[in-house]
Amino acid sequence: MAAFPFRLVLSRCGMLRCLLAVLLAWVSTVASPAQLAGRRPNLIVILTDDQGYGDLSAHGNPVLQTPYLDRLHREGARFTDFHVSPTCAPTRAALWTGRHEFRSGVSHTILERERLALEAVTLADVLRRAGYATGIFGKWHLGDEKRHRPDRRGFEEILIHGGGGIGQTYPGSCGDVSGNAYQDPVLLHNRRFEKTSGYCTDVYFSRAMAWMDRVRPRRPFLAYISCNAPHVPWQVRAEDAARYEGRVKPPLEKFMGMVANIDDNVGRLLDWLEARGLERETLVIFMTDNGADGGSMVFNAGMRGKKGTAYLGGTRAVSLWRWSGMIKPGDRRGLTAHLDVFPTLVELTGARVSRRVREGWDGRSLVPLLERDGADWPERTLFTHVGRWPKGTPPEHWKYKACSVRESRWQMVSADGGREPRWQLFDVGTDPGQQRDVSASQPEVVARLAARYEVWWADVRVGLVNEDVPLAETNPFKVEAWRQFGGGPTEEDRRLMDVRFNPATAPGPAR
Repeated sequence: MAAFPFRLVLSRCGMLRCLLAVLLAWVSTVASPAQLAGRRPNLIVILTDDQGYGDLSAHGNPVLQTPYLDRLHREGARFTDFHVSPTCAPTRAALWTGRHEFRSGVSHTILERERLALEAVTLADVLRRAGYATGIFGKWHLGDEKRHRPDRRGFEEILIHGGGGIGQTYPGSCGDVSGNAYQDPVLLHNRRFEKTSGYCTDVYFSRAMAWMDRVRPRRPFLAYISCNAPHVPWQVRAEDAARYEGRVKPPLEKFMGMVANIDDNVGRLLDWLEARGLERETLVIFMTDNGADGGSMVFNAGMRGKKGTAYLGGTRAVSLWRWSGMIKPGDRRGLTAHLDVFPTLVELTGARVSRRVREGWDGRSLVPLLERDGADWPERTLFTHVGRWPKGTPPEHWKYKACSVRESRWQMVSADGGREPRWQLFDVGTDPGQQRDVSASQPEVVARLAARYEVWWADVRVGLVNEDVPLAETNPFKVEAWRQFGGGPTEEDRRLMDVRFNPATAPGPAR
């Protein structure tokens, strides 16, 4: 009998140890803020082309079903006021440099003005030097000439199409392989063209996963999966379009089928991570590259404007960040942007950057918000300019055309100015649809934001180094593919590479 209390004490101690172990296991499922910086996760960045903020069922779309993107939304941090540039190449320039695209010479999507300035340092440059394997799969759109390609900008593995989309042809260097298509596309794999098999988005995800399998035992990786879908032309697998036939006005079933295919591939990727036990070692970022285009005809989340405008509907983007067990799921409400991705991933990976690069950033690290919604997030000002003025005209003539200044509460927009502004002011906290111009009743706010715009324009203007660059005679992707496979330009190729006859450049600038 005397031994009974001693056994009872041991039993209770065992229970306490068990409870403590359970508690520690629960706490460890979400890392403390101090654990995020320098953790060196694998990085997967998915960027889609012309999918808008509203083109997601988790964001209220009444027709689209995106169960795997909804899963990312549910399991990750979701930035609810995240902004990008109004068109694709500018967003990519800002994303990979951490600074406004004008600072890197990008003011358009064609006409040599899509080329990232050679002096710009990219996130891929930095991470490769930090020991990461770096790969891009899909759309680059920051220069098709050899010295501008991603293998010269920090990516060691490349599988890309040319131009801003598969099969595109424009005057100058921006263009893809002649006659290329979304099904079985010809892609540049490192230094040789390859005829692939399958739908383009399926190819990008499959090849990215195969590459990650090869490199992951030896190094952490950065995989950039950059889809040209759902950008026009809406070339889609018949079985994907069939999901939405009769539910939307033609040809929108093609657009929605392309988004559904992207969603399926996100699901495949999540399964791939789970099967390899990589979920706690891998940060998955899903983003869209500008405001809605085709999808805005169905649902635009109550926003004014779309792709190619400076209103919120032109810049607000999807931004989902999932790192299982490390980032607590939920909304992140601060004013954030594509400019912030570079500084954030540098902090998470512990990569070293020079003072010159760091001081050149327009973005800031999102780590405080990733650690905790409601973290201290100082007020900031974001600037948008659509660019796209006619080649050969002074940028100053278009200084106030399709531009905006944004703070957390206010957005000031000059939609149709030129040499002089026509500012509208919106209190986006109370008027997110931007229906009420309050500039007349808030002259002090207009004056303050206008003064900031003047300083910003003078600062970025010197970076516009591509404005007077002569156009290349032919698209280099075409020339190199002809050299490898044989053939030469068709009459249609010649017509589209002529600035006088391409619909995008004659009589005015591209859309």
